[in-house]
Amino acid sequence: MKYAIKSLLLITVLALMSCGGKEEKKEEKIKIGQKPKTEKKVETPVSNEVPPSKQVTLDNKGVGPIKNLELDANVDQAMAKAGGELFKNKCTACHKADRKFIGPAPTGILERRSPEWIMNMILNPEVMVKEDPVAKALLIEFNGSPMANQGLTEDEARKILEYFRTL
Repeated sequence: MKYAIKSLLLITVLALMSCGGKEEKKEEKIKIGQKPKTEKKVETPVSNEVPPSKQVTLDNKGVGPIKNLELDANVDQAMAKAGGELFKNKCTACHKADRKFIGPAPTGILERRSPEWIMNMILNPEVMVKEDPVAKALLIEFNGSPMANQGLTEDEARKILEYFRTL
């Protein structure tokens, strides 16, 4: 019995010693006539170009049903509130109000785009991406993620536009 316990203890100790311990570090050896391996740094070219989401194109009305839209000097708060709810329910999967997400942030959009362009993009995103140069550039900037057509009415799109005026 003593012999069996001692043998079992010895086997356990040997097994533990073979499993652990220090690791050997492998070093690359340079062979005569070969150049040592060096890491190459790849620099990404820095562009001074303004991204499409920051460009100002107020003269472009886009492609779609909205040809002319006059905005009142004051924001219609009831319409903006309804637009905020629509934005929350229909748009926040891809857009965050104040930061870039899957799509661009709408904060300050009326300083960069015409109201007609915004409405046409909301109502007619498929055609806009195919025919409007700004929408095409935005599609490229946002990794080919096209804006989904939410099937909104002109009235609903107008409410969202009014909400954008409050951001």
